[in-house]
Amino acid sequence: MRALRTLTRTTPTVLLPPLAVLRPIAVLPPGAEPPQRAAMRQAGLLRALALAVAVGLAGCSHVPLYQRPAAPVAERFPGATDNPASPAPEPAAELPWRTYFTDPRLVSLIDLGLANNRDLRVAVLAIERARALYQIQRADQLPSLTGSAQHTRQRTSAATTPAGVSFLAGYYQVGLASTAYELDFFGRVRALSQAALASYLATEEARRTAHIGLLASIANAWLSLQADEDLLRLARETLASREASVKLARVRFEGGVAPETDLQQALTLLEAARAIVAQLTRSRALDENALVLLIGGPLPAGLMQDISLVRQPALGDLPPGLPSDLLIQRPDIRGAEQTLLSANASIGAARAAFFPRVALTGTFGLASGELSGLFSSGSQAWSFIPSVSLPIFDGGRNQANLESSQAGRDIAVAQYEKVIQVAFREVADALASRAALREQLSALQAQVRAEEARVRLAELRYRGGVTPFMEVLDAQRSLFAVQQSVIQIQLAQQQNQVGLYKALGGGWKDGAAGTPPAAGQASLPAAPSAAPSAAPSNAPSNAPSNAQSAAVTSASAPSR
Repeated sequence: MRALRTLTRTTPTVLLPPLAVLRPIAVLPPGAEPPQRAAMRQAGLLRALALAVAVGLAGCSHVPLYQRPAAPVAERFPGATDNPASPAPEPAAELPWRTYFTDPRLVSLIDLGLANNRDLRVAVLAIERARALYQIQRADQLPSLTGSAQHTRQRTSAATTPAGVSFLAGYYQVGLASTAYELDFFGRVRALSQAALASYLATEEARRTAHIGLLASIANAWLSLQADEDLLRLARETLASREASVKLARVRFEGGVAPETDLQQALTLLEAARAIVAQLTRSRALDENALVLLIGGPLPAGLMQDISLVRQPALGDLPPGLPSDLLIQRPDIRGAEQTLLSANASIGAARAAFFPRVALTGTFGLASGELSGLFSSGSQAWSFIPSVSLPIFDGGRNQANLESSQAGRDIAVAQYEKVIQVAFREVADALASRAALREQLSALQAQVRAEEARVRLAELRYRGGVTPFMEVLDAQRSLFAVQQSVIQIQLAQQQNQVGLYKALGGGWKDGAAGTPPAAGQASLPAAPSAAPSAAPSNAPSNAPSNAQSAAVTSASAPSR
């Protein structure tokens, strides 16, 4: 009894759970991994993948630090008369073209050109293409995800199996895959994206350059057409005057008062005037065709009625400002700088090619040998394949690519500086011509008055028999030449103002809305924070001025 009591005191009481709370225990096969551990391992892999992606997106950059090259021009324009103490006038680039050009017919022509000109349309389409290329390059910074569904069925030859028996096998598979996503540890993909963005912005500036160039070309063509009309009107009046001189010379010759040489000289000047009328008629038609090409369609009805350069509203003087203002006012300079930024970013991509590339490939989906079991439990399948590639020997390809990128950057610097120098010269030429043309026009107008008085006196002296007919013809020839020169200088003066407006970056803003028409204007895509800040489609060439090349002598016809 004593032993029984001792056993009772030392043996612990085990309380068994009731049958209702018992749970079956899953027995794992040998070598199998518990579900909890597998889930933890998968979560660890996902965290590692997310960390690797974050590090790749925030990788280092090998793009050289950009510094804007110094402008290779003087600090002020030669001949500029701006007073530093006076308040700064409104820059020409901020002056809307509808405000600067006050001729309603010219405004209507510019509207037609902006809507229909094919060169401008090509420039707008080039922006769309550049934007698409930038978006393609920018997409490489993010992983690509593709979905797939496939059924594979294959027969294995008996000669390749250990048992010597052929068999058929097949399976179904659906899932998602991300293939060869590059972790941008060294900034190669980001540098390429920056270069593409800068190229897009350069194309946008080229579109603005084309816009300004087209506007100036239409204005110059319209002014040339008006000068052609004035020259043609003057030539016809001169032709009528010389026909009267021929009649007078013939009457005096037939009456025995004047020699035959007077009649032949009058006939010579008459035929010269007739040739000039024919040449100016041709020049006017060619200038009209050039204007039609610029506006992209036929001229509006009634546009050519009673046109004259003399009645053309004068274009106002423009403040030249400082050469440094051109860096932000002229779109061709901003476009050249964006091209420089693109070349600078390409150096970073070339440098990153020397470093390893880390790429990730992963799949996740379902796989089953039977279609009915594709979505059943246990059909999940996934793979994770990281890879690292390091250039060891490439025959100097990467080094040559880097040297090519550096040379391209140096070329872009030279081109940027050349664009600045060309812009400086255009403004300087326009400023130098402005005062000289004004003085030249004033002198020629005084000369016209003197030549008109000389013609009247020569005719009176000839009718009185004091001087020969040669003096009358010489006075008429000189008057006609000076009158032609006045029209040409008036044209040059107006076109010089248009050229100065264009050289200062004017013509982009519209007077109605402050911006050009919405048609064809491209919007800026969202750019990564590391992209450079915003800054050769070719602008339409200026229309040829036949009136400027007209002859200043009555004996020679104007050449085109």
